[in-house]
Amino acid sequence: MDMTGNIEFGKRIQELRKRKMETDPSFSLRQFAAKVGISPTFVSKIENGEFDPPSAENIKKMAALLECNADELLALAGKVDPDIAEIIRKKPKALADFLRVAHGRSEEEIRKMTARMVNPEEKGDAEKQ
Repeated sequence: MDMTGNIEFGKRIQELRKRKMETDPSFSLRQFAAKVGISPTFVSKIENGEFDPPSAENIKKMAALLECNADELLALAGKVDPDIAEIIRKKPKALADFLRVAHGRSEEEIRKMTARMVNPEEKGDAEKQ
C-alpha cells in the first residue's frame, strides 16, 4: 500500500467525525475506528493525511456512520464504489456511451434525467422541480 496520504479526504473524515462527536461521544477516534473495523492508528493517520484512504468497503462504512453520501467520500478518496464498476461491466458499451453523454451535462440536468428514468410516468413533475 502506498502511504502517500490524501489530505483532503482525511480532513473531511475528521471534520465529519468531530461534528458527530459533539452530540455523540461514541464518535471518538477509537470508537469510530472500532465501528469501521480498522485500527485507531490507521484512522488517525488517514485523518492527518499520512496514509491513503481505506478500502471502498470501509469508506462506505464510514459514510454510513457519519451519515454522509458514500459516493462523495469515495470520489474524494479517488475511488469508485465496486457496485458501480460491476454495473458498468454488465453493460459496458451502453453505460460508457451514457456516461460520456452525461459528462457534458450539469448536475441538475443529470438529476432530471435520472428522475425521468426512475419514474417515466412523472416526467412532467420532474421537469418542474
